[in-house]
Amino acid sequence: MPPDILARKGELPIVCLTAYTTPIALLVDQHCDVVLVGDSVGMALHGLPSTLGVTLDMMILHGKAVRRGISRALMVVDLPFGAYEESREQAFRSAARVMAETGCAAVKLEGGENMAETVRFLTARGIPVMAHIGLTPQSVNAFGGYKVQGRGPDGERIMRDAVAISEAGAFAVVLEKVAESLARLITGKIPIPTIGIGASVACDGQILVTDDMLGIFTDFRPRFVKRYAELGRDANQAIAMYAAEVRTRQFPTSEHVFGDAPQKSAK
Repeated sequence: MPPDILARKGELPIVCLTAYTTPIALLVDQHCDVVLVGDSVGMALHGLPSTLGVTLDMMILHGKAVRRGISRALMVVDLPFGAYEESREQAFRSAARVMAETGCAAVKLEGGENMAETVRFLTARGIPVMAHIGLTPQSVNAFGGYKVQGRGPDGERIMRDAVAISEAGAFAVVLEKVAESLARLITGKIPIPTIGIGASVACDGQILVTDDMLGIFTDFRPRFVKRYAELGRDANQAIAMYAAEVRTRQFPTSEHVFGDAPQKSAK
């Protein structure tokens, strides 16, 4: 539950990964404290160029799939772009629908000071919120690309964002692509857990997109992702082998097909 994650501030680091499907949820649930149904699903599964095209219906569809594979981890679902920025009331309607239809325990939204009142509104009405500051992908056009945040004057703004959403009632905050020294300062200043992605080892936890850390995409290698496997390369080799065996009639063999049923002997 969210209070359990909040209580992990300064304790054993919190392990977080994304999931968009039931099979992946079953795998990550065994090892993670938090499983995020991220709007990164738009790029990871739907081939979109960014998260901006992801809809509430898409998040609910994938949230339902992930919920079927979760038995122990805290499940959090992203509110997509356009589903909460208009007003606190819109945010509540979207969050309430997501929680009711997916069975998740919390929602995540992007923004700091500008979203503090929304976070306060939601938490006062029983909706736990994980916040997301620093590089916020839904605002990537405003940032001018996927640039490191907090290396200059914007560091003070990010610190204010962290304090604001903490005071508003968020139970945790993702710090994405924030300069290491700033991420370390924020972690030491606010009383809620910080979850880093391209931030600092000093954060209270870490999150990666599962597809990235498994190496499913061979041409996508952001600096903050450590590859723990190369499944994209291995899958490509396996598919190539299958194609070659089909074309040379090496597959299927007798062990992969079914013979005629044995004839009953006549009496």
